[in-house]
Amino acid sequence: MAHATFPVEVLTPEGEVFNGEVEMVSTRTTLGEIGILARHSPLLATLEPTELRLYKTETEVLRFAQAEGYLQVGGNHALLLVEEAHPVGDLDAADLRERLQTAERELEEAGEDTERRRVAQRDKRRWERFLSLTE
Repeated sequence: MAHATFPVEVLTPEGEVFNGEVEMVSTRTTLGEIGILARHSPLLATLEPTELRLYKTETEVLRFAQAEGYLQVGGNHALLLVEEAHPVGDLDAADLRERLQTAERELEEAGEDTERRRVAQRDKRRWERFLSLTE
């Protein structure tokens, strides 16, 4: 059963990752998993690292490793502003393991520096989620 399509943009600080029509967006907010279909109610949400799935059709799904960011839905349009978004097939498990180890070291060394600790915890969570997508 085909669903109506709607425009979606996925942007990072480096530029546009996706701009096109989809039937559904599936991602994770700080409150949990969410699926967005055409004509969704207006929404503004904070995004967590996860697998972003863009359903062009029921059988054609684009999969991305999505970092932290924001989701805005309004006027039958979805905009995702994220720190990073990479096609799942482009992820390098060895590189992600190395980044995860670096984040874990940073977390151990952060001590009483709450900002350094917050950044290390964010990075650790991101690399853990990205790594899980490679397995």
